[in-house]
This record gives sequence, C-alpha cells and structure tokens, in this order.
Amino acid sequence: MQRLRTTVARLRPITATQTAKSQSQARPTAVGGALRTFEPMRSYTASVSAEPFLNGTSSNYVEEMYYAWLENPRSVHKSWDIFFRNANTGASPGAAYQSPPPLGGAALGLANAQAMVRAQPNVEKLVEDHLAVQSLIRAYQVRGHHIAKLDPLDIGVIDFDESPVMLGLKKVDSESPRGAAGPSGHLGWSSSDKLGFYGLDESDLDKVFRLPTSTFIGGSESVLPLREIISRLEMAYCQSIGVEFMFINDLEQCQWIRQKFERPGVMQFTLEEKRTLLTRMVRSTKFEEFLQRKWSSEKRFGLEGCESLIPALKTIIDKSSMNGVESIIMGMPHRGRLNVLANVIRKELDQIFCQFDSKLEAADEGSGDVKYHLGMWHRRINRVTDRNITLSLMANPSHLEAVDPVVQGKTKAEQFYCGDTEGKRVMSILLHGDAAFAGQGVVYETFHLSDLPSYTTHGTVHVVVNNQIGFTTDPRVARSSSYPTDVAKVVNAPIFHVNADDPEAVMYVCNVAAEWRATFHKDVVVDLVCYRRNGHNEMDEPMFTQPLMYKQIKKQKGVLQKYSEKLLAEGAVSRQDYEEEIAKYDKICEEAHARSKDKKILHIKHWLDSPWPGFFNVDGQPKTMTSLSTGLPEEELVHIGYIASSVPVEDFTIHRGLSRILKGRTAMVGQRVCDWALGEYMAFGSLLKEGTHIRLSGQDVERGTFSHRHHVLHDQKIDRRICIPMNHISPNQAPYTVCNSSLSEYGVLGFELGFAMASPNALVLWEAQFGDFHNTAQCIIDQFICPGQAKWVRQNGIVLLLPHGMEGMGPEHSSARPERFLQMCNEDPDTYPIFSAEEFAVRQLYDCNWIIVNCSTPANYFHVLRRQILQPFRKPLIVFTPKSLLRHPEAKSSFDDMLPGTHFQRLIPDSGPVCEKPEGVKRIVFCTGKVYYELTRERNNRGNDDTVAITRIEQLSPFPFDQVKVETDRYPNADLVWCQEEHKNQGYYDYVKPRLRTTVDRTRPVWYAGRGPAAAPATGNKAAHLVELQRFLDTAFNLDAFTEQS
Repeated sequence: MQRLRTTVARLRPITATQTAKSQSQARPTAVGGALRTFEPMRSYTASVSAEPFLNGTSSNYVEEMYYAWLENPRSVHKSWDIFFRNANTGASPGAAYQSPPPLGGAALGLANAQAMVRAQPNVEKLVEDHLAVQSLIRAYQVRGHHIAKLDPLDIGVIDFDESPVMLGLKKVDSESPRGAAGPSGHLGWSSSDKLGFYGLDESDLDKVFRLPTSTFIGGSESVLPLREIISRLEMAYCQSIGVEFMFINDLEQCQWIRQKFERPGVMQFTLEEKRTLLTRMVRSTKFEEFLQRKWSSEKRFGLEGCESLIPALKTIIDKSSMNGVESIIMGMPHRGRLNVLANVIRKELDQIFCQFDSKLEAADEGSGDVKYHLGMWHRRINRVTDRNITLSLMANPSHLEAVDPVVQGKTKAEQFYCGDTEGKRVMSILLHGDAAFAGQGVVYETFHLSDLPSYTTHGTVHVVVNNQIGFTTDPRVARSSSYPTDVAKVVNAPIFHVNADDPEAVMYVCNVAAEWRATFHKDVVVDLVCYRRNGHNEMDEPMFTQPLMYKQIKKQKGVLQKYSEKLLAEGAVSRQDYEEEIAKYDKICEEAHARSKDKKILHIKHWLDSPWPGFFNVDGQPKTMTSLSTGLPEEELVHIGYIASSVPVEDFTIHRGLSRILKGRTAMVGQRVCDWALGEYMAFGSLLKEGTHIRLSGQDVERGTFSHRHHVLHDQKIDRRICIPMNHISPNQAPYTVCNSSLSEYGVLGFELGFAMASPNALVLWEAQFGDFHNTAQCIIDQFICPGQAKWVRQNGIVLLLPHGMEGMGPEHSSARPERFLQMCNEDPDTYPIFSAEEFAVRQLYDCNWIIVNCSTPANYFHVLRRQILQPFRKPLIVFTPKSLLRHPEAKSSFDDMLPGTHFQRLIPDSGPVCEKPEGVKRIVFCTGKVYYELTRERNNRGNDDTVAITRIEQLSPFPFDQVKVETDRYPNADLVWCQEEHKNQGYYDYVKPRLRTTVDRTRPVWYAGRGPAAAPATGNKAAHLVELQRFLDTAFNLDAFTEQS
C-alpha cells in the first residue's frame, strides 16, 4: 500500500501555500502511528504572486473552464468570469484579478482591485478542490480494482502492499462498501484522513463539482455533489467488477471502457436475461453433480467453484454471433472441459458418458486420449441470435497453455480461407488457469503474435479461470505480479476482473469483452476470480497444503444456490419453475446415461476438432493409394526459373549483390540445372500454379538465414516497398505467404501447426533459423506433431525445415538433433514390412506417424515438397536441410531429374564404376545428407571407385527396407558400414543399424564410421573438427578397419 499511497500523494493538488515553502522541507504525514515523509515532486520558479494557481497541474482544468466561458460566460463561477475578462484585456495570469485602470475614477478602481485580491484565495480553493476531485476520479479508474469485492472467499490472496488503498471516503452514507476492514483485513483510514489526503474536508461532501470529460458517472448530469461522485465511483469500480485499463495508451479505447462501466444503470438485466442465466447456471452445476454422483471415483477435473464459466462463454458466443461471427475456435486446459463440451459445444451427452466406461474399446486407428483432453467440432444454430455458428474446441495435452498458439494459427487460417481480413467472421476464445497464465512463457509468445500482420487474428477473448491456486501452490509463491493476468498488459489488452459468484456481473463483463473485440479487434482478458471446490482432481486432498482456504470453501454456498435465492427473493422466478428446470436437466442426463450403456465401442473420430470435408472417403480413408509423379514439364520449370531470376515490378531498384544472384539463376536455367534455392522455388511455384496455397514462416525466412532464398525483394530507394516474384507466376495461382516471424519457436511453430490443421490443401512450412532452434518448441513437436494422429485421429501435413550439418562452426547450430525425431518414429526396426512392391512406399507412408528426410540433391528436395501435397493423405514432414550444400558446386540437379515420370528417390544408389563388377565391391557405405560429398571426394582421392560403393538413404523414416535390400543383394561380398558426421550417440546410427540388420536378416554385421560418443553436438575448435573428419573418413575407406572386430 505504501507504493499506492505515494502515487496518490504525487497526484494530490499542491496548494499555493505549499509551493511557497522551501523545496528542501519535507512534509511528514501520520500513517498508522508512524511518520512517513514525502518529498516535494515539483519545482516552481515563478513567484506565488506572479502565478498563484495556474501551474502544470491546473492548466488542463483552467483550459476546460475557459472554453466553457467562451461558450457562455454565465456557465462558470463569477470569479472565473472576472478572471477571464481581465486576462482577455491583456493582464498577466498573476495579475488577472487586479482590475484594469478604471474609467470612472481612481477610488472605484482601487475598491475593485481590493475586492479582487480578497477573492483570490477563494478562487484558488475552488480550482484546487476541482483538481482534487479529478485526482480522486482518476484514482478510482486506476486503482479501484484493488478494493473491489472480487474474491468470493474474501480471503485476500492478492496482497498489493502492507497498508490500505487510499480511495474516496470509507464512510460515505455511513457505511463502507467492503465493511470496516480493508481488502487485506486492515482497518481503513478515517474520513478526515482521506479528505485531507486529497486536499478536501468533510464539509466538501455536499458541495457540487463539475465533472471532467474523463468520466461518465454523471450520465446526463454535468455536476454532482462529492458524496454522490464517490458513491457512483464505488459502484462502478469497487463492487464485483474490477477494471484494469488505464495503462492503455489510446484515449478512444479508455473512454469506451469508462462509458461501459461508469454510466449509471449499465448493469440492468431484463427478466428474460435473468431466467436464461439461471437456466445456464443450472445446467453447468447439475452436469458436474451428475458426474460426481455416477462416477465419484473418476478423475474428470470438474468445474465446481467456477460454474459461472459456462454462462460466461455462452454470453461471449451470443454477443459475437450477434456481431456477425460465424466460427469460433476455442482452446482450454482440462479443468471444466467436459462441461464446456456438453453445455457450450453441445456434444452429445451419451458420447461423453460412455468415455467413463473403461471396458469399451476404441474402434478407430491410434491410441486415443483421456476424455478431458479431447476436442470437438460442431455446427449449430445459436438460439439467441438464430444464426448458424461453428464451434471448435481444440484437443489439448496436459501442457496447459501449449494449445494457445495452435488455436491462433487455426483461427488465422480460417480467416484467410474465407477472406476475413478484419476478423469479423472468425474469432478465437482462449481459456486459461491462473497459475499457467502467469507461469507459462508461451502465453507471452502468443500475445506478441496478436498484432503482427501475418499472425494477427484481430482480437482474442481470453477467459482466466482464476482458482487462486495452482495444483498445491499458493499464488504468493507462484508469481511476482499482483494478478495472474498482468502479462496481458504488454499488448494493451484491458483486463476485467470479476467475482465469479456474481453471475450477473460475469454476464455483463463478458458482453463488454465481446463488444470490445468486435469494436477494436484487439485482445481482451476476463479474469473469473473463483475457487476450486475439490483438489487438483476429485481424488486429491487439498487440506494438506491449503487448510484455511479449504475450511472457507467448505462453508461456501454454491453459486447456483446464491443466485437462485437472489432471483426467488426478487420474484424473477418461482420456486416451482426453478425446481422444474433442475428436474428437466436431470432427466436429460439420466436418459443420456441410459443410452451410453448401449454403446459397445468408442469412436475417436467423433471427437475430431478439425474435419476436412471432401478430402477423405465417407469412412475417413484416402480416396486412392496411388503415388503420382511429382515431375514437371520442362517449359514449366523454365518459366518458374525465369520468374525466380527476375523482378516482375517496374521501377524497382534491387541491391547490386542481389542482381548477381538473379543473373546466376538465369544462367542456371539456361544450363538446365538448379541449385537448392532454385529447386525450392520450382516446387513452390508449381504448387502455387496448381492452386495450392503455400505459407512459409520462421525467423528470417524471407531472405533465408544463409542469404540463399530471397523470396522478398526490397526496393533500395523506397522504404517498405517490396516485391514477391512468387506471386507473379500465373494469373490464377494461389497466393504465396512468406513471413519473417517474431523471435519465437514454441509460439510460432504452434501457430503454423494450427494453420496447417485448417485445410489439407495448403503447404505450410516452418523453418528454424538453425536446426537446434526447435529445442524451445519441443512441446509442440512431442505433444502435437509426433503423436497427433494417434491421439486425436487428426492428420496434419506441416513441414519442418531444420538446417543441419557439421561445418566446424562449433556445438551450437550444428545439429538439428535427428536422433530425437528418429527415436519417436512408430516403425518396428525388427520387422520387415509385408507389402506388395507396387504399394510398398505409399503403404509405409500411410502407416508412419511422420516422414523424415535428409536430401542430398535439389531435385530430391523439389520432389519431396511436391509429394507432400500430391499424396492422398497428410503426414508431418521433417526435412534436415543443408547449409554448405546451398552453394556447393556439386550439389546441383539437372532438369532431367525433375521431368514428368520422375519422383522422390527414397534411396539413391551408387551409379559409378562399382556397378560394372558388383561382386568385386568390398564395402557398401550407407550415409545420408552432406557427408556424401565428403565421402565421394575422399574415395576419388584414394582411388577406391571400384571397391567401395556409396549409397545415400534420403528418406530415413519410414525406412526404405525394400530398396536397401536391393543394394545389399547387389553387393553380396561387401561388408556394411554406416557412416555419419555426427557423434555415435547422436545422428542416425542407433536408428539405422537395427533396420539394416533386419534387411539382411542379420547375416552380416553393420559397422560404424563416424565421430565417437560425445556430450556436445560438435567441437568448438576448427582444427579438431578437421582431425575428426579425416579420422572417420579413414575408417570408412580402410577395408581392414573392422577385421579385428569381426
């Protein structure tokens, strides 16, 4: 409280007498028996007689009075009328009350002057009092939420400081709004103390003050007595709603919020609205009671203690539908999820109840997930607006806030596909827990995407279920901020705190939040301050760690009981109607429970949150299992190549260095070859021409980390003028989106994953600046991308581009950690797949959880990108992309490798001299990626072209068992060596070795050539790097290297 009181003291008007005091003199103030000292905050150079009150503090007020006087001199106090008349004749502000030279005689002029001087102290007092009232109003607007009645338990877990907040008069109308005690149990200051704090006294309570333009408490009145001003401010800011908005740096937005909460009578509800609210409260409460009655020993993470969440969400949806929203994507943690599915999304109750039957088996592919992680998609009529609305609740793992960016990405995609450039038709709602909202960094990352051009969803409504506890952790040790919602201030999102035991206040706040989003298209936060009636789950004992809180909770009436008693007392509903509503919903639940017993199997696909209508057959299977050629006619390759080499905008000045790059591309097209950047350009350009939208996102992707891509050209003479040649390929092409992201991996990868969920007919790629940057996005990879189809029957075709390679540049940015991705593949290394030769490749792809490739040629990279869209299903694609190969003279492909009839090569066999006498080959070296070029250089230097075959495995997962078998059979006398540049405990060796052994039926050993085990991905010493490289190359080509081990 010391901090808050000091702030108020700084806003307190400084009287003329005080300004005349020495600036070195401190002003002691008694607080609770102790002396606190405040240093003067301003310095005045003009004398008091020259400027008695017209200082920086009062200038705004005087200006306001002056404009009123200009309109009507009688509208201001007589003393102001005299002051302005004198000032307008040319008198200085300090002398304005001294009458100008008299026209009728000196005696009269002297009398007038003396009268003016005597009136001056009264004018000063009037100005100071009005300024004090302005400061008081502002203090309520800034800090009224500190003493609002937000906590239904009234235990004050938010401790702003050690002393009470200085706002208004505690005993206006003889009663404090919160009682005798302050928000933390401290006794409030006396009336005289408070009045003195603002330079007022009790005699001012019934004085009438003109209201400033920064408040709407007057309604149609422009003046009010101080007593009424304080009373209305208490009603607006210190009841069940606490509003944080004064940090917003936009006047229009602040005024909008003031209007919504300050105007008298804003929280008036019709009888119909109250009855609808009661019905929603009944369904929310009785649903949880029914589950507890039927499955008392089951975890369900119920909503008890925050039942008003359901009417809150339905209010937001109703208001948004009224404003034209047609689709809402939602994300939430597990607490209350079943209730939201039942009463907001309207999932069939019998499908929810059968999830509690442990004997039912899943009929779909995959492993499924627990019931409180599942999602749902549903299109229905909104009963309030009578309009269609689509609701989608995204499936989410136990990583509470991980779904936030995923929801935003899917929302952005839906907006993109329906041409909703302002977010008027599609929006998102995110639910949070208080501990996670404050503690999880992805919340901050997601907020910072909210206003970026390629990521904004034009406003999200955030609803925080503030249980005032995180599992067993007290808020006082869980966060450094006063509120869990303070993170939202970084994007100027208003925060509406509300007591969740006041359903009408909740309903009003949610209406305002939905209107804010519709008006300003910016984020807004609703903080439902509630409690958790049970432990972390229904089996947990909370009294171990929060005994006092849970003693209070046990005494607490349920919110339905409180609200029903209120409406019964008002006569808004009869007891018979209330009891009939309860009986009606109980009957609905019982009937659904009876139907659930008839179910024999679980259908996970009934919980799908992102369906793709028309992409699959009716039964959810691919329409075909045929692999199409990914090649292109030569004229199309040439056309795209020349687009990539040009600037298709007139009068556009590019950098000289970029001119050389474009000329180089032109030359390559003429030579019928392409490098890595041009191969990517041709894959993207051809898909765009065929109507496939492409979105490439990540850090610095527009230029490319290694300055190879240059998909966005910048005019060197005009700021922010750009050209994207890829959007000039064909008149009817799909749009190409390439966007540099914020410096975030977790948030941005989650966003792109969500974008890819919305449609199978788009190629969505996220490129890491360096491969190891995916480390900080590991949660999205582990919880969503890798197991997403298995858990939620949800396919996804997202592409991860991860630059990888040991270049002697140190341990950071060398390895994309391929071993992690390979370890999570669902393929059995000990079983040779049984598929027909024609379907082997496509069946493997269909069965795998993701595809992992390390291409060594631009043509293969071209093909794998096109295959990602042309195959009849969607799987995540992980591409370990090169660094030095981007400009390697040998890493180029001929157009012949990209023509019709060509396709992605899962394995590239050796086509050199070893093919002439395969029985004479002594060793097959299997490898992947960049190390191939180092191996071929070393083989040429050694003259081993006819004794050592080098085979590239381009697709690591699913493993090309069939093609590897062809190679091992071709060289029956050769030993098998796996060579990699990574350390032995990293890279591909542990993944490849058992699969090679399975391929040869364990008849031949598999030897290793590469770096030894290490903790770090690479050495930091260039010389050491080269020594290690030469050592494993020696091993690879020394035909006697493994003699002693065999």
